[in-house]
This record gives sequence, structure tokens and C-alpha cells, in this order.
Amino acid sequence: MAVKDLFFEDVNVGDNMPEFVTDPLAELQFVVYAGASGDFNPLHTVHAYGEKAGFGGVIGHGMLSMALTGRGVTNWVGHKALKKFGVNFRSVTLPKDVITVKGSVTKKYSEGGENCIDIDVISENQRGEKVIVGNATAALPSK
Repeated sequence: MAVKDLFFEDVNVGDNMPEFVTDPLAELQFVVYAGASGDFNPLHTVHAYGEKAGFGGVIGHGMLSMALTGRGVTNWVGHKALKKFGVNFRSVTLPKDVITVKGSVTKKYSEGGENCIDIDVISENQRGEKVIVGNATAALPSK
């Protein structure tokens, strides 16, 4: 759920968005995501395959990591406010990883009749490894 009444006038360059912290990721979550996305690569669903590939077991879908990162952003600005969202994948996620999504406002401007903010976003696991580095643009209402 987005912060209630987040207005353009209340956000400044350098402000941090509230951190979003996931529950520990589970192998079952990877299987459910495979079904939802149609990506049944056995690296995400078959433990022995992930072991053979050198990961020690299954790994999470990159797009699942992206979705969790996006959720961190939309929890703050709201789904309707999000205009752009892009990421770079930096590290795999493993079962039991806890992902923390952080972000900060890098630009505030008006464009095309909308009041926009740009946000740099980072998702890290509990080991401090960057999983996702990205950015988002949101159009916020004015008071």
C-alpha cells in the first residue's frame, strides 16, 4: 500500500523512500513464480539442477527480484504513479534470502503536465550483496 497522500511538494531530492524488506524467499515461491511467469527453467525449480549448475540448489528468477524491487517502489509512490522502471541484475537470489529495497530521490521536475520524481533503487540481500540496481520515475499529485 502506498504512503497515504504522498504529494510532489512533500518530496525533495535526497529524500529516501521507506525501506521494503521481504520475508525470507522460499523454494516454493520460485515454483509458484515459475507457474505465474511461464518460466520453468529447471534452475529455478529443480534443486539437483541448481546444484549441478554450481549454485548449491535452485535460484530465484531475475524477474522475481525485479518484481520485489518494484513492489518496494510502488509501496511508497503507489501503482498508478509509477511511469518508468528499469533495473540491472547484479546477483542471484537463493532460498532464505531476505531482500531489502532502498531508494532515494535523485531528481524532481515537471514534464508534460506531470510532477515527476526520479528514484535510484537498490535491492540487497542479507549478505549486503546488490541483487538489483535500478531507477524509477513516478508522477505524484500536487496539493
